[in-house]
Amino acid sequence: MKICFYLRYHTRFGQLMLLDGNFMTHEKGKESELLEMTYLNNECWMARIEVDPVQQTSLHYKYYLRSDDGSLHPEGENDRVIDLSRITAQELHLTDTWNYSGEFQNVFYTAPFQETLFPRLPSAVLKEKAWRGNTHIFRVKAPLLEKDEVLCLCGSMPALGDWSTETPVILNKEGNWWTAKLNLAGQPFPVAYKYGVYHLKKKQFIRFEDGNNRILFDAPAKGKVQVLHDGFALLPNNTWRGTGVSVPVFSIRTGNGYGVGEFPDLKLLVDWAHRAGMKMIQILPVNDTTATHTWTDSYPYAAVSAFALHPIYLNPEKLAGKEQDKLVKKWRKTRKTLNDLPELDYEKVMQFKWSAFRELYDALKEEVFQDESYKSFFQQHRHWLEPYAAFCYLRDKYGTSDYTRWKTHSVYEEKSIRKLTARASKHFDEIGFQYFIQYHLHLQLEEAVTYAHGKGIVIKGDIPIGIYRHSADAWVDPSLYNMDQQAGAPPDDFAVKGQNWGFPTYNWKKMQEDGFSWWRKRFEQMSHYFDAFRIDHILGFFRIWSIPLHAVEGIMGRFVPAVPVHINEISARSISFDHTRFCKPFINDAIIWELFDGDAEHIKTHFVQHVGEGLYEMRPGFDTQRKVEAWFHQLEPGDYQHKFKTGLYDLLSNVIFFPDEKEPLAMFHFRFGMQQTISFRELDHYTKTQLEELYVDYFFRRQDFHWKEEAMHKLPDLKAATNMLICGEDLGLVPACVPDVMKELGILSLEIQRMPKGNTSFFHPSTAPYLSVITPATHDMSTIRGWWEEDRSRTQEFYNHVLGQWGEAPHFCEAWINKAILLQHLYSPAMWCVFQVQDILGIDERLRRENPHEERINVPANPKNYWRYRMHIPLEELLRQKTFTEEIQTYIRQSGRG
Repeated sequence: MKICFYLRYHTRFGQLMLLDGNFMTHEKGKESELLEMTYLNNECWMARIEVDPVQQTSLHYKYYLRSDDGSLHPEGENDRVIDLSRITAQELHLTDTWNYSGEFQNVFYTAPFQETLFPRLPSAVLKEKAWRGNTHIFRVKAPLLEKDEVLCLCGSMPALGDWSTETPVILNKEGNWWTAKLNLAGQPFPVAYKYGVYHLKKKQFIRFEDGNNRILFDAPAKGKVQVLHDGFALLPNNTWRGTGVSVPVFSIRTGNGYGVGEFPDLKLLVDWAHRAGMKMIQILPVNDTTATHTWTDSYPYAAVSAFALHPIYLNPEKLAGKEQDKLVKKWRKTRKTLNDLPELDYEKVMQFKWSAFRELYDALKEEVFQDESYKSFFQQHRHWLEPYAAFCYLRDKYGTSDYTRWKTHSVYEEKSIRKLTARASKHFDEIGFQYFIQYHLHLQLEEAVTYAHGKGIVIKGDIPIGIYRHSADAWVDPSLYNMDQQAGAPPDDFAVKGQNWGFPTYNWKKMQEDGFSWWRKRFEQMSHYFDAFRIDHILGFFRIWSIPLHAVEGIMGRFVPAVPVHINEISARSISFDHTRFCKPFINDAIIWELFDGDAEHIKTHFVQHVGEGLYEMRPGFDTQRKVEAWFHQLEPGDYQHKFKTGLYDLLSNVIFFPDEKEPLAMFHFRFGMQQTISFRELDHYTKTQLEELYVDYFFRRQDFHWKEEAMHKLPDLKAATNMLICGEDLGLVPACVPDVMKELGILSLEIQRMPKGNTSFFHPSTAPYLSVITPATHDMSTIRGWWEEDRSRTQEFYNHVLGQWGEAPHFCEAWINKAILLQHLYSPAMWCVFQVQDILGIDERLRRENPHEERINVPANPKNYWRYRMHIPLEELLRQKTFTEEIQTYIRQSGRG
């Protein structure tokens, strides 16, 4: 069979269209072996192949654009599938429309819409017509039809009704395509046609699609079938908007919990969200973070496994069932004590739960391990479950998650770990305990998610940008990560010295060697439970803020990758380059006095040494921030020691450049915020002016193309690996290329009113792009009420210019103000509007917490933040507040959401 591909797409000089499909023998998507198409004209490309329909019964294919800059861009269409076994013609012509990945209609074919939010239509509206005997197959998509609406086809020939809307051709729904199979032999060509909407029950034509008529020139010929993929029907497909509530699982309070929210509690949250007219529940990461068995494990972004769920979310009573009623009764007093606490006491909760789980494991393990459902779970998840369980056992055996300090198995070796985790192993009870816990976590979360879907609610998860340094993932394959680096974020208004998350950065080159297998497995694992997910710090896929291990503060990092400043660029600006002056901490008497006041002599005696001409350098024992940290760690903590430590950190970060690791004498990277350093202040005016010009070029011009290239090497493949809806957290210092890439790939952006992306004080919800998630606050920020009290001048500006109110702003955020802000967001054109539960309760004087500063979840500037916020009222009580819930539902309905 001859197959001709015709792609309708407007190209410019230097661009090339490529074709991939299951008729190729190479590795999928490998650019060098894609089939080059032939240029016909600016609007059309073609390619021709021959296949044996006996050997190849189906055809799957996809188009790619190679741009004039050499970058490769896949189209957004994933449904180009033809059943060749049903076509008897000798020649097949496929006329296709390029599907732009950023086309917003593509979003409606992701999991949350197809599986939960949109009612499932029957696979065929009418009796399906055979392919045989038809000359033309029309296929088109329309994701937002109402109940009982179907697509129809009218045109300028008798077979298409001669434009009569009384007898249009009704299309069938086959998969994601609306399809019409027609025999147009003997009909007049060319033909003009349009798709329309028809109401089946009313038997009434509703409307034509927008735009000009479509034209078909290719008349029938003997032995030839033509399939037209006409893309999307031109209907108003940007009208759907939904609302969601955001709350960490650990923050949920119910009467059934043990001092912390648990997976079964999500059902009550689903009930309330459903009554309120919401369509989404957004949570923080729920992976296991047990590294130290202390409260520091409360940090949900430091998972010891990217796959395992956290045992804290397992409800012991549900696990126990009626058969273990004696155990349950024994726990009731502890449950009340833990549940009455205003905040999460992580250590007490986990101490109780480990003890309870041990009792349940001893009672139930044999029954569970014989269960067919457990056996299926184990086989499906074995690739991560075995090494994770072994990691947990070895962590507890040696008292540390730092596997480099273990006496055995410090280097992962699959054969020895298989032996360690075998049923015959003397340690199996410790290993099996982890299997037992993960299996029941899986059951409880899966049950909650199924319940949510039954109520028309989707669950949105969260993927951290990094992995914990001492995690099972790093232990199993450290080559996937740059273990000599730390990920973080540059300074901003929330963390003036930057953030150091401590995670190793990703070795993207290594990950790409096997087609991002680790990421694909991670997405597959998430898709068991989540319909959508938030990519934490999506900017990390463009460039990561990388901090050397010898540094403590984020200010000591730089972007990787980055094009460095060459010494010749500096010399060309008539700057006399002194490596020591620009690349070493600049320290003189005035600086020491400025930072340490009356303790200057103590600093000069113990921490720095004189090198002549009134200049000093750090003593060898204190020449990195880690050495300073280690020195003060051995001392009793106190304000005095803190002052010395932070002052020495400031001395060490008082530099202009960081030398490039590959060529430290010739290439350099600017320290972020160079202009704020004392070292910069001490330079002459000419040098400062020239360095500032280079600084702007370094951060805001020369990197953009390379960062875009980095992202396009990763994100298209990762997006193609899952059908979950992807949302990106694109906050902070956003490169100019980021919005373009996210738009091109159809990744939803995050829009926050008090963190505008333009040169304005505030972002107005009415200007949000459709493909975005809009929210007044995230877990990394204060709530609306908390923010209102932080900066009086900002509050006043917001009150007058965003809320449009006259006069002086109230000192406290009154309920009507909180409500006005929520309503602004609800009426935004953004696809999703998501509110923290604290901000929703803030609109009611009776239900809101008395002190808004007790509602904050995380303070990014504090690397030791205790993640312990809990709702102050249980969900059972919230469900009883019918008037309040109906008020929320009314606001959502009136805004046209959901």
